[in-house]
Amino acid sequence: MKYLLRKSRLFLLFSVFGCAALLVAMVLSHCTAPEQPVRLTSLQEEALSFTSPLPADAFEEGMPRSEALIDLGRMLFYEPRLSKSGLISCNSCHNMSTFGVDQLPVSVGHQWQKGVRNAPTVLNAALHATQFWDGREPDVESQALMPILDPVEMASSREHVIGVLASIPGYVERFAAAFPGEEEPLTYEHVGVAIGAFERILLTPSRFDDYLKGDDAALTEEEKQGLRVFIDVGCHSCHAGAAMGGNAFSVFETPAERESGKSDPGRFDITGNPMHKHSFKVPSLLNIAETFPYLHDGSVWSLSETVDIVARDMLARDLTNEENALIVTFLKALTGEIPAYALKLPVLPSSTPDTPLPQFD
Repeated sequence: MKYLLRKSRLFLLFSVFGCAALLVAMVLSHCTAPEQPVRLTSLQEEALSFTSPLPADAFEEGMPRSEALIDLGRMLFYEPRLSKSGLISCNSCHNMSTFGVDQLPVSVGHQWQKGVRNAPTVLNAALHATQFWDGREPDVESQALMPILDPVEMASSREHVIGVLASIPGYVERFAAAFPGEEEPLTYEHVGVAIGAFERILLTPSRFDDYLKGDDAALTEEEKQGLRVFIDVGCHSCHAGAAMGGNAFSVFETPAERESGKSDPGRFDITGNPMHKHSFKVPSLLNIAETFPYLHDGSVWSLSETVDIVARDMLARDLTNEENALIVTFLKALTGEIPAYALKLPVLPSSTPDTPLPQFD
């Protein structure tokens, strides 16, 4: 009995000491020195004065967002039956496998018709202040609806789109899940909302984002020299913001336009303001090494040549060969990673006997 009593007392003693030790450990863990803030170089600080690391996504406060909505948007982005011919989808001109472009001077649409401007990348586009080269639409939700109805592009109609989607039970169910509580989930406007939700996750972080977050080793010395030249020449004055562009307009005529004497009116066609004649949205530089050909008419295939043209025409600067090479080296560091989810082809729901047939006229 005495032995058991001593054992109980020892157990109690060890328990008290054990709890005390645990308490001390917890207190010490909360009293450890806070993490030191990342010390930035002067070049990193200068870069952060005109750009910033990409956010996790491009959703704004109050926007609808759900897995069901994004999944539906991805399906609609890859859905060719939205077009009149049943052949053309958003991905036709904004191909995910080639960094959101078709790598053509101008896209080929319904009945082999050609567009008049180069198709810009859809990657990171949701960060832009406006959409299209002329800024005619305010966001990716409204932009997504325009090519579907354009007679040169997908040549469809609201009636055809709703007729196709409403005839397919799989889509009816997905619209109901993506827009719960809506009296009429399947509408043409909701097609744009869904595609826009998908596009708002199409951000492509690169090593440059790591550099902006404080990792000086994320860029090579040559790439940092290129960034230095990029800033010194003045490229950052237009190519600013997280997308390195997409937030301003500039008056610009391409060499091909000047040579032919036929220049695109640009934003003037939208606003009617003479000051906007030949004005175009400044493109994003993210993934620029992969989104050739360049300029609003897609007339230049070389990134190096494009850098020289823009520096000369917009900044009145004739670059040396070394300056050009360094800038191009830096621009290549802006190539990011396409979200794996976006590259995964969705299995689209099957048509039914009621699904409108494709038309080729």
